[in-house]
Amino acid sequence: MKATPPTRTTPLTLGPDEFRALGHDVVDRIAERLAAIPEGLVTRDHAPSAIRATFDLDRPLPEHGTDAKVVLDGVVDRLFDHSLFNAHPKFFGYITAPPAPIGVLGDFIASALNPNVGSWRLGPAATEIEATTVRWIAELIGFPSGSGGLLVSGGNMANFACFFAARAAKTPWDVRTDGVGGGAGRRLRVYCSTETHTWIQKAADVSGIGTSAIRWIPADASQRMRIPLLERQIEADVAAGDIPLMVVGTAGTVSTGAVDPLPQLAELCRTRGIWFHVDGAYGGFAAASPEAPADLSALALADSIAVDPHKWLYAPLEAGCAIVRNPEHLRAAFAYHPPYYHLDEHALNFVDFGMQNSRGFRALKVWLMLQHAGAAGYRKMITDDILLSKRLAQVIAANRLLELVTQHLSITTFRFIPEDLRHASENDDVRPYLDRLNQALLDRLQREGRAFVSNAVINGTYVLRACVVNFHTSARDVQALPDIVVDAGRLLDREMRA
Repeated sequence: MKATPPTRTTPLTLGPDEFRALGHDVVDRIAERLAAIPEGLVTRDHAPSAIRATFDLDRPLPEHGTDAKVVLDGVVDRLFDHSLFNAHPKFFGYITAPPAPIGVLGDFIASALNPNVGSWRLGPAATEIEATTVRWIAELIGFPSGSGGLLVSGGNMANFACFFAARAAKTPWDVRTDGVGGGAGRRLRVYCSTETHTWIQKAADVSGIGTSAIRWIPADASQRMRIPLLERQIEADVAAGDIPLMVVGTAGTVSTGAVDPLPQLAELCRTRGIWFHVDGAYGGFAAASPEAPADLSALALADSIAVDPHKWLYAPLEAGCAIVRNPEHLRAAFAYHPPYYHLDEHALNFVDFGMQNSRGFRALKVWLMLQHAGAAGYRKMITDDILLSKRLAQVIAANRLLELVTQHLSITTFRFIPEDLRHASENDDVRPYLDRLNQALLDRLQREGRAFVSNAVINGTYVLRACVVNFHTSARDVQALPDIVVDAGRLLDREMRA
């Protein structure tokens, strides 16, 4: 019988010297490429087949391994050559922030430790750091002390966690045992505006109440929920024997950044005993800014809120956060204790607070970033983003070939209108052409890569959309965007009319 070697060497083993050398080389390459981003394109127009060829992705799974140095050689450069850079100062698309450098390092450290932050025993330091991170986030946005929550992958899952907390807390029977059908035919109802993100449909589907349980309340011309219509719908549902479970207010809609009338929603929910949830995945952190809309002060009145550190805290993906006024509502929604869980009841075990058992150390990067910038630093960066968006709106409004449509929080929407169509833009025979023109313009801008914007449809009109959640963006970048759009728009208009 062969003697067992004192140490085990596997195909994945790297000695400390080799790991150090490879790590230093990777960090050096990343630092160089990050420094070069501002002077390059936001993205390049590569075909999927070209990307597969670059990485040799059509080959079969290798039977035998390859030396780590060979595997890593050139991978940083190839990835940077074939990616979209949300760290570019002219990235205005969607609501995706650049990764803060200290957050990148935090992810590196967290991966090296690799704790399972499901139970305290498996990740004692990580668990305590996550609890503090959630508390600091609550402090930053003015949420009440004593609240609690957990970090998740992003806005969908943060809203899901709060949705299930509401379902367990406000259903008048044991919904976890008897299901949503345990109410002898009584329907659970959820209320939100027509501008609410699609997470609400997923949550209604997955929770079993069904998407038909959602009451979509029309928004006004400013994309805010119409309270009188909400009240009428609730009264009609109560009269029909249904159960109003939850009202969702949005703090920063995806399309325009509009904020629902949160104080009125909070008061309505308080008087009627309905769970009040705020989807603040985008705009919740703006409550820390003196430039925030007054309605955001009502975040403190919510039963729960979802926010995304990977949006306006500039954390690397993934990092969402669910916060509940009474954290025991999360435990009541998710906790089970089978015999193979030997958990210390006096320690904080995040497995009891959400859907995941195996949980990564997402909190470390956010915890490091909150220390690095401090509350004052975040207030200034978020305020600067809002002011840059307002500045962009001013520049757009002054350009005779652009039409400003909306400006809320750090989102500005607008469209390109050729000069000869300016006074006919609302005519029935012109509007379809302008929609097609701006849709084609978006595609061209995204492919060219000089600047990156997205789109929205507002009151039936197709518009371009620029969102600033980017600590790299400066006044120079927002000043440059309208000219880039106009240059591309003029050329495209000539091509389309020809």
